[in-house]
Order: sequence, then C-alpha cells, then structure tokens
Amino acid sequence: MKELKAAKKWLASYEQADSAVADLEVLMEFFESGEVSEEELDAKYADCLTLIDDIEFRSTLNKPEDELSCVVEINAGAGGTESCDWSAMLYRMYQMWAERNGYKVSQINYQAGDVAGIKTAELEVQGDYAYGLLKGENGVHRLVRVSPFNAQGKRMTSFSSVFVHPLIDDRIEIDVNPSDLEWDTFRSSGAGGQHVNKTESAVRVRHLPSGIVVECQQERSQHQNRDKAIQLLKSKLYERELERQRVEKSKVEATKMKNEWGSQIRSYVLDDRRVKDHRTGYQTAQTEMVLDGYLDDFLKAYLMNNTVDSSNSEGD
Repeated sequence: MKELKAAKKWLASYEQADSAVADLEVLMEFFESGEVSEEELDAKYADCLTLIDDIEFRSTLNKPEDELSCVVEINAGAGGTESCDWSAMLYRMYQMWAERNGYKVSQINYQAGDVAGIKTAELEVQGDYAYGLLKGENGVHRLVRVSPFNAQGKRMTSFSSVFVHPLIDDRIEIDVNPSDLEWDTFRSSGAGGQHVNKTESAVRVRHLPSGIVVECQQERSQHQNRDKAIQLLKSKLYERELERQRVEKSKVEATKMKNEWGSQIRSYVLDDRRVKDHRTGYQTAQTEMVLDGYLDDFLKAYLMNNTVDSSNSEGD
C-alpha cells in the first residue's frame, strides 16, 4: 500500500505538470493572436516552472531510507546558557517546520538546561520522506547575536549540533542480540504529572558492540519506552551501516557527510539579519521566518546541490 501510494503521488505530480504545460501551449497560441496579455503568459509560465522544479527537487529523494520518518537530535555545544537557549530555538524551528508540512511530531527525550533552554532533546517526525527532506540538517549550527544572557549586552557566538536519524519501519530488518543490550531505568524529567514523577518509566539502553546509547521517556509506561528505545537503537545502527556504505563508495562524499564539531554547516547571524548555508552558499535576510520553520529553500538548495555534486563525482 505504501509503494502504491508513492507511485500514485508521482503520477499525480506528472499529470499536473503535463496539464499545465499543455495549457501554456494553448495560452501561447492565444498570445500570438493577441487574445491574452504578456503578463498572463508569464504568470502561467512561472506556474509551470514551479511545478517542474518541485518534481525535480522531489526526484532527489531516491534512496530507500529517504522515504522514512526520522528522529531529530539536538545537542547544546560551546556557549553555556546561550548554547542551551540556541538549542531550544532550533528545537522550535524543526517542530514548526514539521507541523507546517503536515508531519506528526512527538518528543522522545528532553533534558532542560540549568538556566534556560535545553541540553539535549530528540524529536520524532513521522511521515513520508521526513528523513529525505531533513537529512541535510546534520551538522553544527552556529548562532551569532547580542545575547540576552550577557549583562554587558555583548555579541556572542554559540553552537548546537543536529543529528537526523532515519526511523526504520517494518520494511527494513535489523537484528539485535538481546545479550548485547544493557538496560537502565530512571525517572522522566519535565512535565508529566505524578505518574511520571513517581515511577521509573524512562529507559536507557546501551548497545555493547557499538557503544550506542539511547534514552526514551516519550511514553507513560516503561514497556512502551523499551519498545521505542529498541526502534531508535535499530535506526541508529541502520544509519551507521549507511555511513559505512557511503565511506566505501566515495571517500570524498564521506567527508562531506561526516558531522565534525567545529565545522558548522549553517550560520544564523541575527544582528546582521543573515542566515547562510556554508555548503551551498544559499542565504536569506529573513531570519525570523527561518527560525519560525520556513526551511524549505535551504532543504531544497542542499538536496539539489548534493545531487549535482554526486553526478560530477560519478562523471569523474
């Protein structure tokens, strides 16, 4: 049913674009006979271009994992309270982007900062192609602003790292040996009522062979959190395997995909009103809109640029 739904979606997009181009051809004939204005023709041409550009953009999401839901993990870096506040801003940004695009969003893990913001948090974004669209957000995000937490009102720089993991479903099988797992339980932090405060419903699991640690406090029951933790662990193991395959395929591409602290992918300079992606060169002065979740232009620029780079590498 999922494959059929995806095929129908592609077909509908093609038919919509094909119909628009046919209408444009008819309008061109009317224009030549003087029955429509040049402005009407230009408007129809722009509509066609938008439809075709969107299909081209969506065609970059052609890997099996691109269709999956995802987990967005945000960790505060250098910068103390300012960095924790920046992490909370990023958390809100991705949450608003997901909700605006019709995705279901839920909180998996949340550790508040000592003064403000968050130290670390994980959001689950459920829906088709969530991972494919957000995978380019992997990396370090840099904020420059006049800090509200600095008494002298100084301009400060802070960093937060973002990791986007594909959330595997029943289409992908990952075997995990129960004897390789080490479990801990603890009380959930944050809001949740007396049940959350009085019971150790949150869980932590360590996968001994890989060293991967997963925490989950999303659900009210320990059993449900265990199930979710296993799913998240399998997702991270799957992503690690994808990374290994990328390394084998191309050393150059592996370097680009690697998340290294200090090599920021995007800078948000609020007092200069500028957000710039350092990988694609795309930038905008609409800083408030970006922080309100209007990320589509950045996501599109990365995916289109990455596709061109991959094609050039294969040509070389």
